[in-house]
Amino acid sequence: MAKAIHSMIRVLDEQHSLSFYEKAFGLIVAERLAFEGFTLVYLSSPESEFELELTVNHGRTEPYVLGDGYGHLAFSVDDLEAEHARFEALGLSPTSLKELKLDGRPPARFFFLQDPDGYKIEVLQRGGRYK
Repeated sequence: MAKAIHSMIRVLDEQHSLSFYEKAFGLIVAERLAFEGFTLVYLSSPESEFELELTVNHGRTEPYVLGDGYGHLAFSVDDLEAEHARFEALGLSPTSLKELKLDGRPPARFFFLQDPDGYKIEVLQRGGRYK
């Protein structure tokens, strides 16, 4: 059986991205692999085995064009309102809190923010299918 282990995104400024993901989600460097021409940085959290891989292409100076194919990363939290307030206090500019309703019940409560490279990140209230 296959097991999802990581998702990769390309970032322009390694230190800026590391600071963002640690501040926002408590992700820390699990491993950093420097190759000729690029570096892979794996970020993890004690909450999950799943990792975020940051790819830093050496010498890149232009921001990446995300296009219209990228969706978003998602993180679940125990207290959505508290995390939203914390992100606001950190100056991370979260969107307003949203709620989806399906058949009269709310299957999802969430907000979004963007990382330094413009990648969208959804933050969901933990519960139901969002464990």
